Amino acid sequence: MPRKTLRLDSRDRNTKRGEMTAAGDVLISMKDIERVFYTDEVETHALSDVDLEIRKGEYVSIEGPSGSGKSTLLSIIGLLDSPSDGQYLFKREAVETLNISQRAVIRNREIGFIFQSFNLIGDLTVYENVELPLTYRAMSGSERKQRVQQALERVGISHRTRHYPSQLSGGQQQRVAVARALAGNPSILLADEPTGNLDSQNANAVMELLGELHREGATICMVTHDPRFAQHAERGIHLFDGRVVTKSEAAKSMADSAANRTF
Repeated sequence: MPRKTLRLDSRDRNTKRGEMTAAGDVLISMKDIERVFYTDEVETHALSDVDLEIRKGEYVSIEGPSGSGKSTLLSIIGLLDSPSDGQYLFKREAVETLNISQRAVIRNREIGFIFQSFNLIGDLTVYENVELPLTYRAMSGSERKQRVQQALERVGISHRTRHYPSQLSGGQQQRVAVARALAGNPSILLADEPTGNLDSQNANAVMELLGELHREGATICMVTHDPRFAQHAERGIHLFDGRVVTKSEAAKSMADSAANRTF
């Protein structure tokens, strides 16, 4: 039986219809990605037959309800997890051929992570939190200092360098997390529900910041369950039960699920 071609929903804001903004070289390429978890002889198919391509300079959102496989897909993109099957190329290099050390180098040098829970270290200052990933590179102290200062200035938090995370608001902590991701000059920023722990005002501010970074050339892949924030991206990839679906198929599946729960 021939494999079904999966269509991706695209929002071409500020572009001609069908044309992607700043479509550069292919950075991420996935084909037939599967992820299966085994527990007590039970198979859980978190992802099935996922095809995905992200080009340099794109702003992509991965959308779907809880349990649809969004975070699992982002973990695979970020080399925090491995697919059970399928092919994943990062900058045209087959990820499955890389050993643990090589994957760690790519995560440190090529990927910037922005987490919902910020993941800041409580007993390190703002400056030290942003500098920490850079200490694992062969980089001079002066270069680290310059990168940290530039990143903190970029997100508007340079006046808090000596503060600790507990002394910051949630919005400020997320800005520090964004600065930490930017300091390494990554090829792609991966944001996992970056507004999930923020009030509406701070959430909007973080989304504006991501938008500014994209307009300056950053490649961003963001997981979100909130359609309001998904609208900030150029292109939306919709997941439902671990599969890529169109926007209309996603809406129908969610409506059917809601209807079934009423009986």
